[in-house]
Amino acid sequence: MLTIYRRHRRSCRQRAKGRKYRHCQCPIWVDGTLGEKEIRESLKLRDWPRAQDLIRQWEAENRRIIQQEKEVTIKEAHVKFMADAEARKLNEATLYKYRLLFRQLDTFADAHNLQRLKQLDLDTLAVFRASWKDGPRSGLKKLERLRAFLRFTEKRKWIDDNPATELKAPKVPNKPTMPFTREEIVRILTALGPYGKSAGIRNAQRLRAFVLLLRYSGLRIGDAVQLDVSRLEGNKLLLHTEKTGVPVYCVLPEMVVKALAAAPHSSMRYFFWTGKSTVRSAKGKWQRRLQRLFGLAKVPTGHAHRLRDTFAVELLLAGVPLDRVSVLLGHSSIRITERHYAPWTRSRQEQIEADLKAAWSNDPVVLTDGKGTPEMQGKTGQIN
Repeated sequence: MLTIYRRHRRSCRQRAKGRKYRHCQCPIWVDGTLGEKEIRESLKLRDWPRAQDLIRQWEAENRRIIQQEKEVTIKEAHVKFMADAEARKLNEATLYKYRLLFRQLDTFADAHNLQRLKQLDLDTLAVFRASWKDGPRSGLKKLERLRAFLRFTEKRKWIDDNPATELKAPKVPNKPTMPFTREEIVRILTALGPYGKSAGIRNAQRLRAFVLLLRYSGLRIGDAVQLDVSRLEGNKLLLHTEKTGVPVYCVLPEMVVKALAAAPHSSMRYFFWTGKSTVRSAKGKWQRRLQRLFGLAKVPTGHAHRLRDTFAVELLLAGVPLDRVSVLLGHSSIRITERHYAPWTRSRQEQIEADLKAAWSNDPVVLTDGKGTPEMQGKTGQIN
């Protein structure tokens, strides 16, 4: 705190009235502490109100500097966010996407001279989002990650509110991934012959086991790549454990179990991963192998997730309830399953209609247009 006072000259007639006397023309000095610095110096002023204004200005500027020094920077915030994410054991693929977001955010902040987290207001975030080159679906996912990051900082009182919640989500066209037809699956498996001639029989065996695993387990490619050998017990594959602690198993066809056993394993622990490289790197290798196989099978739109979709749709068409399919897919809510597989509601409905028509085919009331059996007509007369 700073205090101003008169330093009376020896010749001043008001000297006896003390340091607080305001109406003489003796120089005004300041004494006290500003921040962590002790100050005792002349203000080179004689006017008391002007001296008061100057001190208030100094103190306001010091408060502003201290406030800025206390504010969390953008880089500090995302470093702490990543440390928390890693402590929560988030999937490596998720961590990679957050790191990518923060690299883009740091580049943007450097270009626009942004340092403090509070500088990321709504207008600034809108400009940041406009710099993204992503498509609608990828842009939506990135916006969700940005919102999660700023929600993390809001909970810690580093910002007053989360401006990213006010950014409108991009409009994502409803183009769900379509499953493979059974004819396409046959072509893909047949293409393993030509694949083996160029890549080797052992590699073809491994790829066959990988394709069959994806098709009959519904695993995402990242989960299939890091599948632990211990998770397969006989023909039962441990998919995941629910929040209640109940394990979810998928029963695999015998041919899939045999293919996994016959294919050379990448390591003692994993079927398809050495465990030495990153999961992302291994996943990329398997994606490239699949793309080569889809090319040989003449399925240009093929990719790994369509095998997961095939698993789900075949179950739905076989009459498996949606809630059970949702559990097998590991979805956190049945609504996610409904949203992704809405196009197959019609197919299921057509199947239901066919079942109903088959049931009605022997119904005597239906066969007589609701007029009853011939015996009933003879006794009661024709019903108009």
